[in-house]
Amino acid sequence: MAPTNQQAWDPWAAYYGPNLGYIQEQYERYLADPQSVGADYRDLFERWGEPPASDPQETAAQPAPSSVQASTPERSSAAGRDAAVSGQLLQKAVAAGKLVWNIRTYGHLAADIDPLEISAEADVQLLEPEYYGITPADLAALPTELVWDGPHPEVGDGWAAIQLLRKAYTGTIAFEFSHVHDEKERKWLNEQVEFKLPQFALDEQERKALLTRLLEVEQFEDFLHRTFVGQKRFSVEGTDALVPLVDEIVRELAYDGSTDILMGMAHRGRLNVLAHVLGKPYSKIFSEFHHSANRNLIPSEGSMGINYGWTGDVKYHLGANRSVRWGETARARLTLANNPSHLEFVNPVVEGFTRAAQDDRTQPGYPVQDVAKAAAVLMHGDAAFPGEGIVAETLNFNKLNGYRNGGTVHIIVNNRLGFTTESHDSRSTHYASDLAKGYEIPIVHVNADDPEACLAAARLAIEYRHLFKKDFLIDLIGYRRYGHNESDDPETTQPLIYTKVRNHPTVSTLYAQKLVREGLMTAEQAEKIKLDIQTRLREAYDEVKQRDGQEPVTQKPELAEPGEIKALRTGVPLERLREINAGLLSWPESFNVYPKLKKILERRATSLNDGEKVDWGHAETLAFASILADGKPIRISGQDVERATFAHRNLVLHDVKNGSVYSPLHQLPQAKASFAIYNSPLSEASVLGFEYGYNVYAPDTLVIWEAQYGDFTNAAQVTIDQFISAGRSKWSQKSSLIMLLPHGYEGQGPEHSSARLERFLQLSGEDNWMVANLTSASQYFHLLRRQASLTESERARPLVLMAPKSLIRNPRVASDSIEFSEGSFRPVLEQRNLGGRPEQVERIILCTGKIAVDLEEALDKEADKSWDWLHIIRTEQLYPFPEEEIRRILARFPKVRELLWVQEEPRNMGAWSYMEPRIRAIAPEGVRAVRYVGRPERSSPASGYQNVHSYEQQRILSVALSPSSEVITTTGR
Repeated sequence: MAPTNQQAWDPWAAYYGPNLGYIQEQYERYLADPQSVGADYRDLFERWGEPPASDPQETAAQPAPSSVQASTPERSSAAGRDAAVSGQLLQKAVAAGKLVWNIRTYGHLAADIDPLEISAEADVQLLEPEYYGITPADLAALPTELVWDGPHPEVGDGWAAIQLLRKAYTGTIAFEFSHVHDEKERKWLNEQVEFKLPQFALDEQERKALLTRLLEVEQFEDFLHRTFVGQKRFSVEGTDALVPLVDEIVRELAYDGSTDILMGMAHRGRLNVLAHVLGKPYSKIFSEFHHSANRNLIPSEGSMGINYGWTGDVKYHLGANRSVRWGETARARLTLANNPSHLEFVNPVVEGFTRAAQDDRTQPGYPVQDVAKAAAVLMHGDAAFPGEGIVAETLNFNKLNGYRNGGTVHIIVNNRLGFTTESHDSRSTHYASDLAKGYEIPIVHVNADDPEACLAAARLAIEYRHLFKKDFLIDLIGYRRYGHNESDDPETTQPLIYTKVRNHPTVSTLYAQKLVREGLMTAEQAEKIKLDIQTRLREAYDEVKQRDGQEPVTQKPELAEPGEIKALRTGVPLERLREINAGLLSWPESFNVYPKLKKILERRATSLNDGEKVDWGHAETLAFASILADGKPIRISGQDVERATFAHRNLVLHDVKNGSVYSPLHQLPQAKASFAIYNSPLSEASVLGFEYGYNVYAPDTLVIWEAQYGDFTNAAQVTIDQFISAGRSKWSQKSSLIMLLPHGYEGQGPEHSSARLERFLQLSGEDNWMVANLTSASQYFHLLRRQASLTESERARPLVLMAPKSLIRNPRVASDSIEFSEGSFRPVLEQRNLGGRPEQVERIILCTGKIAVDLEEALDKEADKSWDWLHIIRTEQLYPFPEEEIRRILARFPKVRELLWVQEEPRNMGAWSYMEPRIRAIAPEGVRAVRYVGRPERSSPASGYQNVHSYEQQRILSVALSPSSEVITTTGR
């Protein structure tokens, strides 16, 4: 149809480039079947006919041929008007595009995500057409396709499109995706918001089930509040929707194929999650609140029936396991990790759980990871998420080869308060979630008073994880109905907020009213659901009261039987070791090993022969290889672990010509299990927590973490204190994790000398771990193999090893081959060539680690002297204290008069404070003195000056080896 004279503008001017191609495609469909296109397109083609075959703008840009007759004034005037109209349309289209972009990017600022309306009003001018110099009428004159990408036949014009976009981005669920750099991901996310989520709807059965769950959450908290007045429970009230949100995430993950779902959270809402997501019986939770026969032993918060000999933990720190099933196909094991009060430190532990559940370690090489097998869900506090550095460390795992898990679902349980501190005092960011933007994690903010929006967010999160294998964050914004704990009065610090809270209906009330308004149920039916829940709660409590007065559950610490562990034979026949050694020195002919390193490695070929020695690094590699040959998988990580800080390991070789890598332990013919070795990110707390979690969840695996320097464990002190040293006592959580902590005084200054041995000894108790400081390569070999043999047994314990630095290449530490094929680890060693005449020994030195080797070297320098009056005992195992072995040695020397503890650390550090009472307790009757030799008390571990270090070290050796008791007294006490 030809255009009429009444038409003042060209209908095709708005279509150019890809848009013109699209409109041409629609016209072809129209010719074939007019009903196959939208009504708007049918009307367009009926009125204006076929669209132009080429871009009108390009045609307009071509100069007119000289042969064309000059235009008449009327024609020139019409062309000018058309050009002006086209230019105006183009400007309006560009402005509309900016508006759309900003709705997608900043729509969250105008969203209804604040249940109490306590946030400052945001400036949302850039979401209005007028900000760009256009009006709703201008937008209405634009075709939908020029405003909103893709086909929208049901949307009449550009203004209608803008209104729908605003509705999608500014409702009770808001979105932040613009920081996601991958265009494919960002486009997918926007499409979900604009097309899929608006169609999200629960059926009638699902909505009634959602109301029931919300009432269960609320009534559980209300029952605890009324029944156990004043007791802490850290209720979820105000963010009640967390429970159905987690329900939905768990269900979607299970349908997505995850057979293990690992969760971590702090204390707020934990009891409710335990009860309703993990299925912990009400009666068991009530019993932990209720008094017991030994009530005087229970902390004010309550516990799980603790008694003498077992510390236990408060109820809102405890974890749980549960197996769940939906239908015939979807089933999963849920695990909520135990967590201390140190907020967020459980995050890397759960990440380690998840990676362990995903890895298949049964074959040589790196483990085969299947990210669909397991998934992590982490629930954070809104103050802790930006406030605790461990969060950023853990988010950094997202894409790292040794730590990624195919995407963690993060939930910020956002009640707008951290204890008594409001958001403006606790963070510098607009949202609690802003930290995640640096890791390109999509963020959804959802109003906790709209539970259906919460479920929509859950489904979006799981679908994103499924497609892109990355993290996703849901910011659940609500409030806190009571104080930080229920005995706290929040109105002293937040009077205005709590005035609103008192007058704000609960989410179950709001949702019940909504269902009643929509005719899905009556108010009486909603009330009956509530009454039924209250009945179940009362019945569970009555059950607990009937058991009142019974003895609480107790658990005694499982102390290791010394003889049981000592009986372990860890030697490997020499022929087998030589076969393994040959495999370790084999690499493809085409692989070009760094020449200097190649010579070092090739020297190992004969080290197991008679008369040769095996150094520390070689002993470690032989231990790893023999453990793999026994079918035990190994995982080792640390900041430079592939090479090792002191370049002694080199288990990942790099081709000098093309940079490719090769690990002999991955191709070892004898290996029967996986070997995972990863250089870690530059962090300690998160990596150590990850490795601990991996080991707890995969107890069959020998897991090792190596610090770059031992004192860097300072940065992981929470993980050590709360998990590694106490996890078994608090939670019955077993671990055999090895910590390699380089330690030794070589004049490297305060930060690279001490691994803070004293702190580990101070934490030692209840047979919680083993602390060792070795002096020979064969001892290291046997200790590694012993630890591997204990991994899955009741005797499994962490191992804290003061790893050597200069001793790595000290020939005095190297061992003969026979020491690897025979025997086992020995907690105590005696100095060779001393103590041959027991009746003449008057002084016995006890020491550990590097100082023992320094003493041996000093003795050899004065070999012409008589040392019959002296003997030296090397305490290789510090904890558990090898009392029996030391007593047996002391008993051989009837004339001993003094016992010296010699160390290189300052007096208030190292092992002296731990060893002194133990040495005194076993000192023979004839001993007149137990003395200390070492550096005086200091605030800093070591001197920063090499000459001062050397002088002090020599002084220690001189005093220790001098027979004059007067000299000893000056450096003793």
